[in-house]
Amino acid sequence: MRSRLLPRERTALLASSLASFLTPFMGASTNVALPSIARDLAIDALGLSWIATVFLLAAATFLVPFGRIADIHGRRRVLAWGIFIYTLGSAASALAPSAASLIAARAVQGVGGAMMFGTSVAVLTSVFRPELRGAALGINVAAVYLGLSLGPVLGGILTDHLGWRSIFAVNAALAALTGLIVVSKLEGEWAPARGEQVDVTGSIVYAIALGALMFGFSRRPGLAGALWIAAGLASLAAFVRLQLVHASPVLDVRLFTRNRVFGLSNLAALINYSATFAVGFLLSLYLQYVRGLSAQEAGLILLSQPVVQVIVSPLAGRLSDRVEPRLVASAGMLLTSVGLLLLAPLTGTTPKAYIVGCLGVLGAGFGLFSSPNTNAVMAAVESRQYGLAAATLGTMRLGGQMLSMGIAMLALSVFVGAVTLSAQHHQGLVAATRATFFAFALCCLAGTAASLARGRRRLAA
Repeated sequence: MRSRLLPRERTALLASSLASFLTPFMGASTNVALPSIARDLAIDALGLSWIATVFLLAAATFLVPFGRIADIHGRRRVLAWGIFIYTLGSAASALAPSAASLIAARAVQGVGGAMMFGTSVAVLTSVFRPELRGAALGINVAAVYLGLSLGPVLGGILTDHLGWRSIFAVNAALAALTGLIVVSKLEGEWAPARGEQVDVTGSIVYAIALGALMFGFSRRPGLAGALWIAAGLASLAAFVRLQLVHASPVLDVRLFTRNRVFGLSNLAALINYSATFAVGFLLSLYLQYVRGLSAQEAGLILLSQPVVQVIVSPLAGRLSDRVEPRLVASAGMLLTSVGLLLLAPLTGTTPKAYIVGCLGVLGAGFGLFSSPNTNAVMAAVESRQYGLAAATLGTMRLGGQMLSMGIAMLALSVFVGAVTLSAQHHQGLVAATRATFFAFALCCLAGTAASLARGRRRLAA
């Protein structure tokens, strides 16, 4: 595809791919560092999960409002500010003296991530011609998986030799470099909804609703969690009513009911991420606590999934320019379910080669799903809605990741409890991992049905 690209398209692809690389690299490298962080800051098993969860909570809460702001005030501008805030959060994480300060810094990272997620894909979609869009999105998704690939390996090496704080320091440096490229090299601005109003009230109610829902889910089981979820559902109902009567809504909720491809593609993304994100988190704990591997060794095993994703994603993206995206994505969802079912019987002595093979199947399935599904979402809306569509898809991704961590946290609370992990908890950790993987496999089977049920895409200009 390279020889066919215009200079403007090449620059946008580089900037978008670098921005898309940052957060998965951060998440994957942090996963292998969790036992080291736990020892240094004295954090229990459930507290460890908050290091990943708070980022997702903050990012998901602000993603759609910032997507709308980007459509109105400029996607490049919001992307640049997002990278700046993300850099500050990364630096603060590297210097965090306590568990509470680390969690707070991760929340700042999440706000910056919210500004980056939707705008990077929206910029890419704004610049590229429709006939090349799927291939470009495939490369962008491959950049995400490259971050996932390098994260466990480099994270393990950095943790073993320089300590876990070096992971956040390296991420801050990479973010600063990406911001410099966006500011100095990415020309142009895209604000197709310029002049329209920002729905401030709707944005606040949306943030409250999504934040309460996700926080409540993370607090389950218990009365407090149920009350937070109830408050979130009530706020979400109020948000929908506000959007239906607002002249310039932060989220046009009618898109989900009137645009079948858009609605079901987003639902498929929510289910897929709900069933896959916590796999790396749980396997990192399993490999280091149960199997006694170092962070670097665990990272090398976890590497197998994203490596396959890097290979498959560009091919799937190009394929989705020629074949209905729902068919390619549905095949990927089904293959992901197979990989999860193969992992579900995990024991304390499961051969490492078997785990690597299962992760390879998962990588192939997710690689087939992600870029075609993104292509379907972006092709289902008008150009003036690219920022909103990308932000909505990003919310599905983050919401799914949050739900995935919530399911994992629920399993850990049932089988292990709020304790510092040790040898006596190995059996409970294995049981929690098995139960979670089986639940994830069932989710993916349901997601396959949702993916197949969507209609044919329409190619947006």
